[in-house]
Amino acid sequence: MTQQGVRWTADQVLALAPDAASRKAGSKLGAAGPWSEAGSSDEGAVWGLCKGSGSKPYQTVVDLADASGPAYKCSCPSRKFPCKHALGLLLLWAGDDAAVPRGEAPEWAGQWIAGRRERAGEKRSGEGAGPSSGAADPEAARRRAERRAERVTAGAVELEQRLADLLRGGLATAEQSGYGLWEETAARMVDAQAQGLAARVRELGAIPATGPGWPVRLLEECALLHLLGQGWLRRERLPDGLAATVRSRMGLPASADGKPVRDRWLVLAQYDMSDTRLTTRRIWLHGADSHRTALLLSYGAAGRAPELALPVGLALDAEVTPYPGTGQLRVALGEQFAPPAPAVIRPPGVTTSEAAARYGDALRDDPWLESVPVTLGRVVPTPDGDSWQLADADEDAALPISHAARSRPGLWRLVALSGGAPVTVFGECGHQGFTPLTAWPEGPGEALSLY
Repeated sequence: MTQQGVRWTADQVLALAPDAASRKAGSKLGAAGPWSEAGSSDEGAVWGLCKGSGSKPYQTVVDLADASGPAYKCSCPSRKFPCKHALGLLLLWAGDDAAVPRGEAPEWAGQWIAGRRERAGEKRSGEGAGPSSGAADPEAARRRAERRAERVTAGAVELEQRLADLLRGGLATAEQSGYGLWEETAARMVDAQAQGLAARVRELGAIPATGPGWPVRLLEECALLHLLGQGWLRRERLPDGLAATVRSRMGLPASADGKPVRDRWLVLAQYDMSDTRLTTRRIWLHGADSHRTALLLSYGAAGRAPELALPVGLALDAEVTPYPGTGQLRVALGEQFAPPAPAVIRPPGVTTSEAAARYGDALRDDPWLESVPVTLGRVVPTPDGDSWQLADADEDAALPISHAARSRPGLWRLVALSGGAPVTVFGECGHQGFTPLTAWPEGPGEALSLY
């Protein structure tokens, strides 16, 4: 199977853009005017020369056969990946078959393509050869893990004491103390190498004085933190799956060690979350045969997009390996048997009542779970006072759309797609409502990314 079998859509190409400025600049280069000697190969490469401000055109080449997403090479000075020239070339390839005819790659493009595919083959061979003789000492690794567990335990004990002090003094003291108290506590959890605890503690600092009912919300979050701390302190008594979930929630690293699952995985959604230190990319997958939903995580340093890019609507024939933990959906991407290509697969939808029930069931396995991935079938976005909801077309039930989703343009894209008619919507269903991420019209049609 080659990438040339089905062309990408413009939306799928623009989903690769690292920022809005690149998306706008790339769109301007998606016409044939600035391009010359553009071409493509059956193996999934696209190349071309783009006229710039200098005397020499920029040499741009994209390898679409990389199963983890496109790879790019351009002679322009931009530090963005992909740059506007790579985006423009892909838009030209996606929209005009005649402008990017099939042929043999020029030497400058062919050398880069051959070199990176050779390196990829060597990497796969190395991964299949098993651990090398210079692998880390297992005994040393065990001692490091024990030392970290001791520090995490000390952090959990300290947090328990701070929560007890808060409740003893009354929740009103949290508003008086301000955010500094929680930032200090979070810093102590970082020192204890309990990153998961630190993240949840920082969230506590944002709750006081956030509107009516904030003491109740603060108490709920404190209870979840207490439950997590107690779970860690008593982890030896927990079932293996729940103990693994507790370790994950505390922020301890884990390796994907489940049984690999090969399937044709549809990319349901892709979006980034950023803070001052890290950009986290979440990619939701749906197995066409297994009907499993899986989550890929990819990371990039602050200000840089993660390398893994799989736009919505693509499917890849690949193996994924689950991470440990009861009810955990995270997987690691393993061997890929073909490059990603557009697909018309759709996951089956459920009612809003069934979606809420799924979240309730999932909380039994993971009480700290914010949301679960769900595909809603035949729902209509409708206004509900000052907010919005997704109402079932065939029964009297609805799910509120989360506050975060109501503030993004994706909501209006969803409303326009529906036009009052039922649609299929994939998103995350949790205690704050439903966050739509992707939608399909009721009849034939391509996936519409809403993030």
